Amino acid sequence: MTARLLGTLVAVALTAVTVTAQRTDYKVPRTPDGQPDLQGFWSNSTYTPLERPDKVTKEFYTPEEAAAVEKAAAARESAQTEPGTVADVHYDFSQFGLDRSQSTLARTLRTSLIVDPPNGKLPPVTAEGKRILAARAEEAKRLGGRWDSAQSNQLDDRCVIFAGPGPPMMDAGYNSNYQIVQAPGYVMILTEMIHDVRIIPLDGRPQPPEQVRQWVGLSRGRWEGDTLVIETTNFNGKNPFRGSTENMKVVERLRRTSDDTIEYNFTVDDRTMWEKPWSAEALMRKTSGPLFEHACHEGNYGLYNTLVGARLEEKQAAEAATKDSR
Repeated sequence: MTARLLGTLVAVALTAVTVTAQRTDYKVPRTPDGQPDLQGFWSNSTYTPLERPDKVTKEFYTPEEAAAVEKAAAARESAQTEPGTVADVHYDFSQFGLDRSQSTLARTLRTSLIVDPPNGKLPPVTAEGKRILAARAEEAKRLGGRWDSAQSNQLDDRCVIFAGPGPPMMDAGYNSNYQIVQAPGYVMILTEMIHDVRIIPLDGRPQPPEQVRQWVGLSRGRWEGDTLVIETTNFNGKNPFRGSTENMKVVERLRRTSDDTIEYNFTVDDRTMWEKPWSAEALMRKTSGPLFEHACHEGNYGLYNTLVGARLEEKQAAEAATKDSR
């Protein structure tokens, strides 16, 4: 009975959030200089995947189906592990405060964040994109396994940058929180994960020359009614988003639809990697602040300990192989 009641409440919440996101009578608050007010602390934590699962053939779940999917995902996160295993000594989502089921989720009934193409999948990769992906795979192979060296570690392992915070802004799995601050002519978006900051001018200035490139690109914003539109180009291509290249262009749209909800849409256009642009839609839900320092930096103890652990595992495997051969 308790389980049925919980399922009903979750289903009602899912429906309520979806309706809230679609409200048209909401009056957006304003900053002192007249901008639509997006300020505050927001989370895009969600169980909705970017791409539609292979066995799912519809765009929306029923409230009951969505509740079941979310319940199963939360159970996987908090599942007990065998003591002493790698999984056991890694993050315990339920005890370490990282479980998305304990946070303010951005809930919708969508089966995928991608809304275009209609199948909820990334578009086909171009011939040039396939060549680039093959070259990246070959370079990774040359560097050895992921734990062979600092250079072969992924960028987020090294605390250099994380692919999720954006643009586009994606659920990071944990620490999926943002702070938005506005000032005349500017919007600032602070990401909790690896503490990246985007300062977005709204004064109509042009993009810099294409040879000026940054890890998160260079953003320019404008208001279209109550919607903040952000166009970002000039990526350096060293932190690919789902395989993207330095030629990626991202157009983001943020529109406040209630006191505690921002509707977030983005379109990725990278004709070098994909045959056509693709778009996704998500919700950002108000959460509590402040954002504390994400104390992760390149060269910290985590990287050293990871490499020492990898060498120890290799030594143990070699010793076991020698013993077995005798």
